[in-house]
Amino acid sequence: MFIRNCWYVVAWDHEIPADGLFARTVIGEPLVLFRTAAGEVVALEDRCCHRLAPLSKGRKEGDCVRCGYHGLMFDAGGICVEVPGLDKVPPKAKVRRYPVAVKNRWVFVWMGDPALADTAQLPDNFSCDHPDWHHKPGYLHYDTNYLLIADNLLDFSHLSYVHEKTLGGSTAIAQARPTIEPVPRGLRVSRFVTDVPPPPFYKRMREFTTNLDRHFIYEFLLPATLLMHSGGRPTGSAEASGPQTVRLHSCQTLTPETEHSTHYFFQQSVPTDQGGMSLADTVYASLEQAFEEDRAMITAQARTIAMKPDAPMLPLAMDSALIQFRRIVDEALRAEGQQAAG
Repeated sequence: MFIRNCWYVVAWDHEIPADGLFARTVIGEPLVLFRTAAGEVVALEDRCCHRLAPLSKGRKEGDCVRCGYHGLMFDAGGICVEVPGLDKVPPKAKVRRYPVAVKNRWVFVWMGDPALADTAQLPDNFSCDHPDWHHKPGYLHYDTNYLLIADNLLDFSHLSYVHEKTLGGSTAIAQARPTIEPVPRGLRVSRFVTDVPPPPFYKRMREFTTNLDRHFIYEFLLPATLLMHSGGRPTGSAEASGPQTVRLHSCQTLTPETEHSTHYFFQQSVPTDQGGMSLADTVYASLEQAFEEDRAMITAQARTIAMKPDAPMLPLAMDSALIQFRRIVDEALRAEGQQAAG
């Protein structure tokens, strides 16, 4: 159902408290996260091995977690080190510990075989934590399967209609044919739209006196991460900066919570030489509005699909990237299944 041998974003780093517990479910598995005294982020199975109570309902004691039901205490490795009323802790008293990596403010967990956890697979979400870029971190919760949201991100033709009054602003986006190229663990999608009015999204940032040539160039990588350079410049101009030029870098990732729900982490960064945090706040407000438009549409789509799950969809040319990515997902799932079968 889900790819396991990969890194999933479980939280923004600011969500994990310095002294407390944080709970989140990833691919159907409950996790409890906390920081050690040295600042290391730890992820344990959020299920006490005794009566299966959530450890997140307990408390942190030093670098350990004490279950709030019967008081069993687990160290940062997931090993039970104390059982109230027992002189000796049973060897089987332990919970699973998951590999964790922190990169540019995203906290990742590896949900598969710990021996295969490879930090070289972490995405380059550089603008989440770079002195040359400003952004405001965002999070949404969806009550839909993550692949429906991935479909949406892989086909930007919807900007012309779902986001007509926000990110889109022109039917020319839907008319432009993207270029789709394979990259390791995903796809690169490039879409260029020439001589169009600045979208409402841009007009919130500054005034424009000319039409723009817009671009959207992004990689979409397993498990479901979008890393995009986008922007616009005066039509016919080659200038990389200037008062009429917009440059943005977007980092978005989808983490399945369950088969029918998803964590959506997002941000869109603006270069510091184009404006300060007030501009980043403006961009965030526009994204919030636009992503609510997406969520409303995708949630409605999911409800319709649920009414008749076997109803066929009509493939069209605009679906090329999302069809290719679903094949990449299926191949990854098949490879893991073959590996598990020996």
